[in-house]
Amino acid sequence: MAKVLIPLAQGCEELEAVTVADILRRADIAVIMAGLESGAIRASRGTVIMPDTTLDAVLADDFDMIVLPGGMPGSEHLRNDARVIVLLKNMADTGKYIAAICAAPMALHAAGLLQGKRATSFPGVLDRLPGTHIYVNEKVVTDGKIITSRGPGTALDFALTLVELLAGKQKRDAVEAELQR
Repeated sequence: MAKVLIPLAQGCEELEAVTVADILRRADIAVIMAGLESGAIRASRGTVIMPDTTLDAVLADDFDMIVLPGGMPGSEHLRNDARVIVLLKNMADTGKYIAAICAAPMALHAAGLLQGKRATSFPGVLDRLPGTHIYVNEKVVTDGKIITSRGPGTALDFALTLVELLAGKQKRDAVEAELQR
């Protein structure tokens, strides 16, 4: 069974964090939601999310994918957290999937993982950052093992893409059919 880490920062976008966790779990993918700090996370719209654990508690665990939810100031907290940057680089070095939505691709940029890659983000995030990444105005962009998406409105498409990458098209179709999309 695939195992996915979703780091949660104060001010994350709740729709993105919860949608991704829910859809992956519907596909029987193990999801660990880990807070950058202990205790509850107050998301960008005031929703309180109780992480499964802390990031420190799972730093040594092996994951098939890391998914960064966006939102502000959550994305800035992810970008500025040295543990997250090290995790992103380690995931890239070992050929694992790295996914980010909304403003969270700024952390991928900070880790140097978008050089020469096609990527998307919430408008005004990646398209304004310097570098050799290729900004693409699409709902979900996959370039190798890097997956990016635009924002809360694309969270379901993003999550279903992640299911397909980890569990195959048949599992994605089964999960999507149950959603009555």
